[in-house]
Amino acid sequence: MAKKDRHVSETPATQFLRRHGVSFTEHPYEYVDHGGTAESSRQLGVDEHSVVKTLVMQDERAQPLIVLMHGDRQVSTKALAREIGVKSVEPCKPEVAQRHSGYLVGGTSPFGTKKAMPVFVEAGVLALEKICINGGKRGYLVGLDPKLLTMLLDAKPVHCAL
Repeated sequence: MAKKDRHVSETPATQFLRRHGVSFTEHPYEYVDHGGTAESSRQLGVDEHSVVKTLVMQDERAQPLIVLMHGDRQVSTKALAREIGVKSVEPCKPEVAQRHSGYLVGGTSPFGTKKAMPVFVEAGVLALEKICINGGKRGYLVGLDPKLLTMLLDAKPVHCAL
């Protein structure tokens, strides 16, 4: 596990979680460009399936949305579009994702985003006992109960994993 003595500054995500009385564990790791969940799970010694990535996407009208997906899976944009009743879904360009979320790509958290966006979570994520999800900065995950995603973010379960 990550060193316990390494202090991580508050982020909008951790402020959001504390404001809502959520207890979470902190998991700092050495951020590696394009390392993704494979790298964070390796460094932290956790199953990549329980590391949840936060993806900022948009529909055909350029309306942003967040998709929470297992680290070891991809999003089927066709399946997602079908499930949420839009024509198409695609990832936002990094600068657009950053404008919507307020976070740097690689450090995007679904908590404390700059703009309120609908959140969709791969249904399998909700079945896990505990997840690690970005805490609002590169190289920093927080561990928490996945049920909090539906409680705090009104995340809608979807089946769109590849």
